[in-house]
Amino acid sequence: MPITLKNLKQTLSEKGIRCTRKREVILEAFLKVGGHLTIEELLERVKKTDPKIGYVTVYRMLKLLKESGLAHQWQFGDGHSRFEKATDRHHDHLICMKCGKIIEFHDEQIELLQDKVAQKSHFQIIKHIHEVFGYCSKCQQ
Repeated sequence: MPITLKNLKQTLSEKGIRCTRKREVILEAFLKVGGHLTIEELLERVKKTDPKIGYVTVYRMLKLLKESGLAHQWQFGDGHSRFEKATDRHHDHLICMKCGKIIEFHDEQIELLQDKVAQKSHFQIIKHIHEVFGYCSKCQQ
């Protein structure tokens, strides 16, 4: 289910939480950007609409989105949490160690190989995270 303002309002309502104007501003900024945002990056965008919104408000909103299943939180080894919209589509990540660029990908052959290895080992996969670290084409030069 795609994350929308309507989803958020419904989820907040179900948890007994009001959907304030500040929360709407944060969600709208989050929805527009896509990708993998740090709290600081989202705060910078939010402040363009409402300079009174602070770090803690953005942090709490992202935490609420994560807890509600509307966002995923990632740690890519750079000391920052990054958030992205939750989707039903599984994907993995290529992470540039120099510029921090994150490229999402899905490869059915990798998925099949994982299943084959697990089956051979009599292992039941519940979920997995595949992160590949290296250098993007721009940083290789």
